[in-house]
Amino acid sequence: MLLSQKLAGFTKGEADTLRKAMGKKQKDVLDKMKPAFIERGSEKGHDPQKLEKIWRDWEAFASYAFNKSHSTCYAWIAYQTAYLKANYPAEYMASVLSNNMNDIKQVSFFMEECKRMGVNVLGPDVNESNFQFTVNKEGAVRFGLGAIKGLGSGPVDAIIGQRNEGGIYKSVFDLSRRVDLRLCNKRAFENLAYAGGFDSFKGVHRAQYFREDTSGKVFIESIMKYGAAFKENAASSQKTIFDEPGEEVKIPEPEIPKAEEWGSVYKLNREKEVVGIFISGHPLDDFRVEIDSFCNGNVGMLNNLELYRGKEITLAAVISEPEHRTTRNGDPFGTIIIEDYNDSSKLFLWRENYLKYRHFMQQGTFVYMKGRIELPPRRNELEFVIHSIDLLQNLKESRASSIHLKLMSKSLDHATIMDLNKLFMEHTGKCQLHFMVYDPLEGIEVRLPSKSVKVDPNNDLFNELKRLNISFEIR
Repeated sequence: MLLSQKLAGFTKGEADTLRKAMGKKQKDVLDKMKPAFIERGSEKGHDPQKLEKIWRDWEAFASYAFNKSHSTCYAWIAYQTAYLKANYPAEYMASVLSNNMNDIKQVSFFMEECKRMGVNVLGPDVNESNFQFTVNKEGAVRFGLGAIKGLGSGPVDAIIGQRNEGGIYKSVFDLSRRVDLRLCNKRAFENLAYAGGFDSFKGVHRAQYFREDTSGKVFIESIMKYGAAFKENAASSQKTIFDEPGEEVKIPEPEIPKAEEWGSVYKLNREKEVVGIFISGHPLDDFRVEIDSFCNGNVGMLNNLELYRGKEITLAAVISEPEHRTTRNGDPFGTIIIEDYNDSSKLFLWRENYLKYRHFMQQGTFVYMKGRIELPPRRNELEFVIHSIDLLQNLKESRASSIHLKLMSKSLDHATIMDLNKLFMEHTGKCQLHFMVYDPLEGIEVRLPSKSVKVDPNNDLFNELKRLNISFEIR
């Protein structure tokens, strides 16, 4: 900019236009400005040939140039963020999550990044969460109350304000006594319970808040009615000459109803309804062994079809948003969205596939899919052509024929052998057992198939094997 002003008498405005044209590689603008630069530079006594050389150099520079002030700022910000992520990972990720709190896809992405980094992300908690994501004393990221649907700044400020003023809430009854129930209405209480915001209160689990009594009233309504009655009594504060100083009329807390705990799938689905993502786990967690053993792909591959053209794919997913529809010609077809840990994809079921697999089109169904990414006849776009769909729950029973255990020779002591023998006796079944004992120092491997002991490939068995730190594979 300064050189163009010195050499050719460009105004500051013209010099800035030249800078923009070079930065944005606008060749047509540069071509229009060149004659003025040569002419006015010559009038100032400069050699036209030297001016031509300078302009050619500028044009070459413009082909790769990036504004120095911009690049310096970007480099400085990149260094700062890299430093913060490396040295303050929990604080950095809490800030990133807070900055993207209204974008569920971005929150999901950064939650996965937290897992990769080993940063623990905890669900919302009325006794610890703020409006945005924060870091607690243990160094874990705590989910922000503001990310829960139905909880705007009013209810959240009321909860945090009372907590700061009077200390943590001792129970859900204490919460109902202290917060403004005009702000924290029934929907706010329900969504907090669904999201796990009350999980820190001992002696009551999520299902109990929604247990109905004989009159059809759920427990949350009883909690709020109790809180309102307590406030009304405190507000009236009518005393007689017989009242003791400071004496208050005590209102008994409602009795906590008994209820069976929700299954993990139901609990996680309710979480997703009010938060948009799964926080305390994922419905597919119960099928982790099947996914690791029998799946060679994931849903994300269906969003990059060209990259996997011709590939046979097996994947596990949860079905959501099933729709039974009809073409203009009256032929039935269906659409489903399948989801896994990281991605979702919409699939169409046409003709025979729809008739064959429509019974799987139920919200929350866990499926195991086989297919191939190819170009179907009379179609112009690649598709994931489905070859088969099965229930994920049946996969172990239908596919598992053997379990292969891998044990290090030095870990095979008498106690471990006794634990394994007891475990196998508790889970007898039809699945063949194979052992591979190895010594990494000597490079020796010995394979030992079991002829007499067979087991049932269930999750309890696998969890115990994990507890014993024994690696295994289903085949």
